Amino acid sequence: MSNDVQHYSDPQDAALALILANNRGDELTDILVAALEDAFRILDEEWVSQAMH
Repeated sequence: MSNDVQHYSDPQDAALALILANNRGDELTDILVAALEDAFRILDEEWVSQAMH
């Protein structure tokens, strides 16, 4: 990995870059799993809502 400092305008991009730079893959995996669970919950709620109409 390069030692060049990169600047990110989006705080989420900066946080992700920091996680990757520090080899905290387990933490990143936990974040991604939680995001997927939220996405599936939202999709499920929308599917149930559309099925009732």
